[in-house]
Amino acid sequence: MTVPAAIEKYLKQYSVGARWRIVPGSFEGIDTVVVIPALAESDHIFRTLADLSENPPDQLTRTVVVCVVNNGDEETVSAEAFADNQYTLKILRSLVEDNGDDITKVRQSACIDRIRQSGLQVAYIDASSPGLEMPGKSAGVGFARKIGLDLSLELFDYDTDSIKLLLCLDADTLVEPAYLAAVRDSFEKEQLTAAVIAFAHQEADSADEQAAICCYELFLRYYVLGLRWAASPYAFHSIGSTMACTAEAYAAVRGMNKRRAGEDFYFLDKLAKIGRVGRITATTVHPSARPSGRVPFGTGKRIMSFTEGKGNYYCLYDPRSFIVLKTWLDYMSSLREMDDQAILAHAGGIHPSLEAFLSERRFSEVWPRLVENSGDKVHLNSHFSRWFDGFETFKLVRYLTNNGLPPVDMFVALQRLMEMMAKKLPVDITPGIVPSFQMQMEILEYLREIDR
Repeated sequence: MTVPAAIEKYLKQYSVGARWRIVPGSFEGIDTVVVIPALAESDHIFRTLADLSENPPDQLTRTVVVCVVNNGDEETVSAEAFADNQYTLKILRSLVEDNGDDITKVRQSACIDRIRQSGLQVAYIDASSPGLEMPGKSAGVGFARKIGLDLSLELFDYDTDSIKLLLCLDADTLVEPAYLAAVRDSFEKEQLTAAVIAFAHQEADSADEQAAICCYELFLRYYVLGLRWAASPYAFHSIGSTMACTAEAYAAVRGMNKRRAGEDFYFLDKLAKIGRVGRITATTVHPSARPSGRVPFGTGKRIMSFTEGKGNYYCLYDPRSFIVLKTWLDYMSSLREMDDQAILAHAGGIHPSLEAFLSERRFSEVWPRLVENSGDKVHLNSHFSRWFDGFETFKLVRYLTNNGLPPVDMFVALQRLMEMMAKKLPVDITPGIVPSFQMQMEILEYLREIDR
């Protein structure tokens, strides 16, 4: 088999190396790999695998699901989490070896029966057992994803002409029967290099947690819709279980980072710099709505903080922040001025805090370098977009929030954004009043539809 040169180079220079291995190590005719990191997920991962097993047989024969059972060393993982990982590995080992005697009485037997009968091809990576655990400072979901994605590059059948796809899921994320086909169809028809898949959180286990996930998802969708209205090239959700890319794109951006949190944001930010990040809406993934304190931010942490009453989460960035962003991006795309001081002066006319932000970000040093390294305006636009990326965009919105455009009532902000988009919320909003939970869910469903 001939491995493409760019992927071979990546494997030699940037891969995690030979410490870990996929079991089993080879499959035939594979062009899709789904990577699932798992830390103490024995109660969830087999339901996720069972959901994947409901995809059509013609998709399952070309797909391998790689479960990365991971933890740090004994100083960073609890005895309970380690024991759960070993239990998960035992079941996965039995699935891979097709040893039904070892898994007939486990808690997830109904799910495992579905998996075994479907023909779903399952593999695993042991990044948990002594000697195989992740290094203490690196242990986290980013490194776990990287291990799985790096090693998965060696599973593809590169002698076929089909697009080689890497899909990311989480162990507690559920998928639909059309998941695999919808992703492949979108990549093939739209010639994508990367994409995010539509999402909707699962129902939570309690009313408080359901209110929390509704509030959080409203926040997520508001921000991305605001970016989309402003025509930002970084207007996509950064949720790990929604990510997909080609093997070539993965190698081109030097793979997944090792961050303990926010790995999805930075990975997609890199992918957006080499090609458009598409949106796949023909299927939906369903992340968990459970609280968690594993990482310092993200869904689980947000749910936990909300239910504990830590802070007021019914507020959003001022919609005028997106007006500033849109005006700035429109102006820079026109390139009417080439002098950095003239550009800064114009930015001050858009909003004083925009000029202050750019000055703090050393725009006067950055811009001349971008001009010098660009042969024409097309390349200059591209270089600017790479500099003013998703992270810089987020920092600008936060800077505006702290300097002149403070947060506003969540539902007033949503109403104003819809007006900017020439749309209308399905419920009436009274400033200062939090709508009923039923009304909040109506708003959320409306935003989900807009996102699709």
